[in-house]
Amino acid sequence: MTVDLLLGLQWGDEGKGKIVDVLTKKYDIIARFQGGPNAGHTLEFDGIKHVLHTIPSGIFHEKSLNLIGNGVVIDPVIFEKELKNLEPYKINLESKLFISRKAHLILPTHRLLDAASELAKGKSKIGSTLKGIGPTYMDKTGRNGIRVGDIEIKNWLEKYRKLSDKHEQLIKNLRVDLQYNLPELEKEFFKAIKTLQKIKFIDSELFIYNHLDNGKKILAEGAQGSLLDIDFGTYPFVTSSNTTAAGACTGLGIPPNKIKDVFGIFKAYTTRVGSGPFPTELFDEFGKKIAKIGNEFGATTGRPRRCGWLDLVALKYAVKVNGVTKLMMMKGDVLSGFKKIKVCVKYNNDGDEISHYPFSLENNLIPIYKEFDGWKDDISKINKFENLPKNFLDYVKFLENELKVPISIISVGPDRKQTIIC
Repeated sequence: MTVDLLLGLQWGDEGKGKIVDVLTKKYDIIARFQGGPNAGHTLEFDGIKHVLHTIPSGIFHEKSLNLIGNGVVIDPVIFEKELKNLEPYKINLESKLFISRKAHLILPTHRLLDAASELAKGKSKIGSTLKGIGPTYMDKTGRNGIRVGDIEIKNWLEKYRKLSDKHEQLIKNLRVDLQYNLPELEKEFFKAIKTLQKIKFIDSELFIYNHLDNGKKILAEGAQGSLLDIDFGTYPFVTSSNTTAAGACTGLGIPPNKIKDVFGIFKAYTTRVGSGPFPTELFDEFGKKIAKIGNEFGATTGRPRRCGWLDLVALKYAVKVNGVTKLMMMKGDVLSGFKKIKVCVKYNNDGDEISHYPFSLENNLIPIYKEFDGWKDDISKINKFENLPKNFLDYVKFLENELKVPISIISVGPDRKQTIIC
């Protein structure tokens, strides 16, 4: 059997959690392959909104198994809170949720180091979520990290203290005014470690291989978005992991020849949280209107998202880098009522028109737009593709022609029922 991937094509917050939830019934295993609790996947059904940070979005489905892969970094404190939020739903986590022994742990001092680093950067800060993600991945690549499997080894507390002391020295070297109480943070951390140990630790690559050999279907769930990829995103305003399709291979141990479909998710417009270039960002009433109707606030941080028109140049780039086979468009309902809708089709780069994604977006690129007639209809209650307004369908048709990939799902609201299969 093969593995399908699901990932975001913009700067994150595309609605991946909802689509995983919609698709889960077709799969036996949902596996997170990268990122950490800086991701917030929102699911809504039966009138209740759920926000997951580390746990895969298939957890609410009775038959699916859920795996936190080796490419994920885990904060035990946040993870414990996630588990507590699931308690009212009587989910049998012992049989449904698994954690890779090779996943790395976020220590309290990782979060402190993250905050100190941002303070030291001043106005040049990258807009970190301050969850300790960057420092944890730095320790991973620097071969200093502590992995989930280390908890099972007798001397793991010695490893913990050695790394924690190193972090404190690094914080001192930054010479910033950061007040903290490490003993108090550690008390919370070690309590959460005991909760973490209630979940089954596994050799996840073997888990994946065995289930594939037994004919099981796996959906790999990505976090953040392609434009935040450490290699292919808007560096340095990116996350610390590979958010693109290649990340599923390294984050789960999946051979490339086992990947079948790559589902790419994008909004009908564009949003971004934190710092970094954003060519199509709107600073007028249109941007404010999109933010208000779309409820554009970060699921993890609560920070307001910057809003703008759809950037087709960036979207084409993400489709190619990921090898997307099927597209899924989110939040088309948010644009209802706009008289005109714009799509960026090229950039003006110092007088030259370019249609490719450049090395850097920080060169004051001016977007060149194609304009479309909008639609007045409220599409949030429509459940058939052919019943959508003509102008909306024209918008979808244009995007399919430009991207050369079919749009297979259109979301017209946050609830799992507000999903149109094309």
